[in-house]
Amino acid sequence: MIPIPSGVRVWIATGHTDMRRGMRSLALTDQESLKRDPHAGDLYIFRSRSGDLVKILWHDGLCMSLYAKRLDRGKFIWPSASDGAVSISAAQMAYMLEGIDWRNPQLSWRPRSAG
Repeated sequence: MIPIPSGVRVWIATGHTDMRRGMRSLALTDQESLKRDPHAGDLYIFRSRSGDLVKILWHDGLCMSLYAKRLDRGKFIWPSASDGAVSISAAQMAYMLEGIDWRNPQLSWRPRSAG
């Protein structure tokens, strides 16, 4: 898990991204397409065309980091907007990275009795 300090915003880049891109070209996408500063300390999440791979770009004040996560089964739930970015909370990002629908998380098990 990424150690996210409080106050950091998480941005989902809508649509899909070429996963051959590295840190510099993803940072350039933040700057030109999303109109955001990639060095401001926010997290930017990009999804592959197939939907089973994401890359996360983060500048922590000292250096830029690039994280990648691939799901063995299923796809990451992504916003339907085709252009721009959507802001989510750190908790919603944690759900999304586990393959859970971050828009409406549901309990998978609920106790039936207290005793």
